[in-house]
Amino acid sequence: MQSTMQEAPLLISDIVRHGEWIYADKKILTVTPEGVNEATFHQVSKRAEQLAAALANLGVKAGDRVGTFMWNNQTHMEAYVAVPCMGAVLHTLNIRLFPEQLAYVINHGADKVIIIDPTLIPLLAKVRDQIPTVEHIIVNGPDESGALGATLDYETLIGAERPGYLWPVLDERSAAIMCYTSGTTGNPKGVVYSHRSTWLHSMASTTANSIALSERDRCLLIVPMFHVNGWGTPYTSFFAGTELIMPQMFLQGEPIIKMIRELRPTISLGVPTVWNDVLRVAENNPEADLTSLRAILAGGSAVPRHMIEAFRDRYHVDLIQGWGMTETSPLAAVSIPPAGTDEALAIDYRVKAGRVVAGVEVRITDDDGAVIARDGKTVGEFEIRGPWITGSYYDVEDDAGKFHDGWLRTGDIGTLDAEGFMVISDRTKDVIKSGGEWISSVELEVTMMAHPAVFEAAVVAVPDEKWQERPLCCVVLRPDASATPEALRTFLSERVAKWWLPERWTFLETIPKTSVGKFDKKVLRAQYAADELNVITLA
Repeated sequence: MQSTMQEAPLLISDIVRHGEWIYADKKILTVTPEGVNEATFHQVSKRAEQLAAALANLGVKAGDRVGTFMWNNQTHMEAYVAVPCMGAVLHTLNIRLFPEQLAYVINHGADKVIIIDPTLIPLLAKVRDQIPTVEHIIVNGPDESGALGATLDYETLIGAERPGYLWPVLDERSAAIMCYTSGTTGNPKGVVYSHRSTWLHSMASTTANSIALSERDRCLLIVPMFHVNGWGTPYTSFFAGTELIMPQMFLQGEPIIKMIRELRPTISLGVPTVWNDVLRVAENNPEADLTSLRAILAGGSAVPRHMIEAFRDRYHVDLIQGWGMTETSPLAAVSIPPAGTDEALAIDYRVKAGRVVAGVEVRITDDDGAVIARDGKTVGEFEIRGPWITGSYYDVEDDAGKFHDGWLRTGDIGTLDAEGFMVISDRTKDVIKSGGEWISSVELEVTMMAHPAVFEAAVVAVPDEKWQERPLCCVVLRPDASATPEALRTFLSERVAKWWLPERWTFLETIPKTSVGKFDKKVLRAQYAADELNVITLA
């Protein structure tokens, strides 16, 4: 027996039509050095129709890739709408990749057109002669350098077109957006999202058990739009009527605090390193006013307990931890405590990676691939599957090792309990195996960062003659603070197992970061191997 329900493809164009009609007057606000530029959802949608017509006149057809090399701003949002809705594929390019990686992803993705912000021209210019598939470069503003050769002006291009481009009816499983991993090991790998997966991911982001975005929200989108589609928020905004504040390159603590005070977002999304800087600046800024925020969503790396407590106790803001990756679109788990949880115990849930959201399945497996019980104690590798989880990588000859019986192997190690809460101990490539036992670099880091003198801490495995591997603790102290390795080790000794305590310590001015703001541990390991770190070894 079949249902009586109507059949309709799940398309991004329908998300856009809904937002344009129902939430026509909702705003996209772009922060500039001169002030804040505003445009309504209706205006953005109509300008996107002009962009689609202009791209079609440049020869962009269904399936062609259009790259964006941009900050978070209104023009980037117009590309988010126009490119997939016209049947082409939006390829968000990471502006923080090394030149050789940038050239690789443009060539591997076979981008035909690139839209770029003027301030980023010097970065793309480094690889302009290495990207032969690119036929046109469109600049979102004046291009006075000539460093890219012949370019097209964005406003002139769309100004020659009129609104009214008809979005085609597409196969909901056709490619909509292409995003590459950050390439922490080897070349970045491409993940291609469909219209269907994007539609379902947008719907999931509006549920009360996840991010709960709605028309009552104004979201400060700090996470870059080149990183997993800004965690899917640009599409969810049109789906739910959530206004967006686009900060462009102003991603430091001081300008973020100013935006929150003046533009009054109700929620904001960004990586923990950004929120750590916001806390640092807010401590000495009497004008810091975070009262408009109902919540902050942090993801990309573990959120230290002290950071969650600081936002709660000083500013009455819920800092929610989320877990996901490029391969998962990224929404997979959110650390919202179960209903009825006593407030004194809620923090114990918030420090976990998150609770599995409806729509995806998560399990853990041992070294032999056997599924482990969800007991919250047994450690294994997380595997995940679902309608917005990738089933393969784009144009990769052999990716079988990343998949297991239809499940994506995440590379994250940890435990899963009966309530669906995940605790991540480490990445498979970062776990410390000392004397046959695992040491969690993540737990050491978040514990160390609770020390009042510590601004940041990263822990990596280094070779040890006796134990095979031991932890090296890399510390950045707060300004005007001081601490010795002995004092820091004593602090840790009261909070972690004795055999976890690092013997090796080094103090740094900054910890190297990946292109998406995570600690770059491969750089730290290479610096240690090259004897470039001033390491203090305790007895």
